[in-house]
Amino acid sequence: MAVPWYHIADPSNYLVITGAGIDSVKITKKAWIKPWQKVTRISVTPFDFSLDLQAMTQEKLMLIVPVVFTIGPQDDLEALKRYASLLTGTSDGAAAPTPGEVTVESNVRRIVKGIIEGETRVLVSTMTAEEVFTNRALFKQNVTTNIQSELNKFGLVIYNSNVKDLKDPPGSEYFSFLSRKAHETASSKARIDASEARRRGEIGVQENEGLTKQQISKIEADTAILETQRGKDKAAAQASLAIKTAELEAEVALTKVRARRAQEARDAELQKDVEKKRAEMELERLRALDVTKAQIAKEASQQNADAAHYLAVKTADAKLYTQQKTTDALTFDALKKADNAYYTTLKAAEAAFIEDQKRSDAKYYQLTKEAEAAALSKKLEAEAVIEMAKAYGELKDVFGGPDGLLRFLMIERGIYTQLAKSNAEAIRGLNPKINVWNTGSGGEGAADPMAPLRNIFQTLPPLLTTIQDQTGVTPPPWLAGMPAPGSDSAQVSKPQSSTAAGKSK
Repeated sequence: MAVPWYHIADPSNYLVITGAGIDSVKITKKAWIKPWQKVTRISVTPFDFSLDLQAMTQEKLMLIVPVVFTIGPQDDLEALKRYASLLTGTSDGAAAPTPGEVTVESNVRRIVKGIIEGETRVLVSTMTAEEVFTNRALFKQNVTTNIQSELNKFGLVIYNSNVKDLKDPPGSEYFSFLSRKAHETASSKARIDASEARRRGEIGVQENEGLTKQQISKIEADTAILETQRGKDKAAAQASLAIKTAELEAEVALTKVRARRAQEARDAELQKDVEKKRAEMELERLRALDVTKAQIAKEASQQNADAAHYLAVKTADAKLYTQQKTTDALTFDALKKADNAYYTTLKAAEAAFIEDQKRSDAKYYQLTKEAEAAALSKKLEAEAVIEMAKAYGELKDVFGGPDGLLRFLMIERGIYTQLAKSNAEAIRGLNPKINVWNTGSGGEGAADPMAPLRNIFQTLPPLLTTIQDQTGVTPPPWLAGMPAPGSDSAQVSKPQSSTAAGKSK
């Protein structure tokens, strides 16, 4: 009598039991195995799967996609049943060679390789090389999702996935050129950033003003470009509408001509049948009216009937032929007119489209060149200001500071000369009157006690004369009798006072 054996699986293994008392398979960690049952061990340890896939992108560009997947059976009873049922045998469906632990990694690798190659190639074919290169995370996510949906059928799960750096196939340097482009772009950006920092420190407020003007010019140029593009799109839509309208009109005209010709052909055929029936009725009537006459005039009637029938047939054929030819002529004429109208409309639309396109291109080129010229002019003005500022800084050091530079610039630009001219123009036309008098020496006054009084009275006449000359005010008669302005006595008294003053000196 056979004795059952008690089997225990390792921590990373499961027992797969088949045989009597089990409908399909039984997955467990430990069990009594009866003599009429069979047990197989399967491992749920994940394993790495590396593959270099060669796929073609949407623009027919070949590339190599290195991928690494960590794949293993799902730790779930239903998934393990699918895994044990589908993957624990050999590829031809035969049983495992030994009853012990079965290594199914080679079979799993073959199946997983086919799934990964198929899903990856399908996904790459819907993307461009630039999208695969730049959106690496999205590409990895889509590949993992598509592959996992297929692996679920076999009870497998992806524990980890990684897409390595894309490679060029032999004879291609696409990604190497992209890497160089990225490196050169980063280096250029770093140099541009350093230059930008120095430029900001040197130019300051003037640079901000220049950038503002450049942005305004750029916005205006972009606006003009968008307006031009909208005009081009509108012209293209109008041309397409005109072409489609002409095609529909030609098709409608052709359909009408065909229907009319079919109707005329049907009328001719019916007319022919009517004539034939009419001749037959006439023959039967004559037979019924007089059988004897019919027998006697059989030959004549038969000949007459044949002639009439022949005449009717030929008349109908001639009428049908005439109608067919007329219909064909009308159809041909309508087709030619429709073709001419379609060709005229098409060429007019093409000419209008080309003319609008040329105008748009010319306007775009003009606006682009004007924007570039304005930007270049502003840039040159800013560079000139920078160079002048540097030159003034060096002149400041040469002349010993800002004051020396300021005096040099005022001399160079004739500021002092202009100030002198302005002062001369300001005092031009003035006629000042200057009177000088002396009331005696101090030594004589010290010896003469009447000197103070004498000095006072000597001072009054010139003082009053000066007041009268300068202001036109004449003192009252009780104080002093002054000559009237312009009189002879005034002209004589002034030299005497001057003489007296000179003598006093």
